[in-house]
Amino acid sequence: MPKQPCKPCSPKPALTNRPLLDMRQAQTLESVFKMLASSTRLRMLHALACAGELCVGELADKLEMTPQAVSNQLQRLAERGIVEAKRDGLQIWYSIIDPCVLSLLNEGWCLAEDAQERILTDAEQIAS
Repeated sequence: MPKQPCKPCSPKPALTNRPLLDMRQAQTLESVFKMLASSTRLRMLHALACAGELCVGELADKLEMTPQAVSNQLQRLAERGIVEAKRDGLQIWYSIIDPCVLSLLNEGWCLAEDAQERILTDAEQIAS
């Protein structure tokens, strides 16, 4: 199935120019982070980012998971508007529909690597 490009995010003010999050906004943001706080779903999103789109069977093979487990997680991501499903005959193809997810995945990975590097550097300095 041909790859469909992600639609760009609508323009938003810079983080520092936005008013302080109200409780409802903070809870919505928390639910997004909770949805992404799964090693399985993060691996799925990375695989989808690399491939553009995958069917359940291909994604299950890549992640060494059962198709049923993959399908369950993809359904949760689809319900949140993070991925979309398109049927092509008997196959259902999934792709990431919001480029913000790609940025967030990339920035989160960068943060994790940099934090780990800082921790190791601090531990080496303490030890010497």
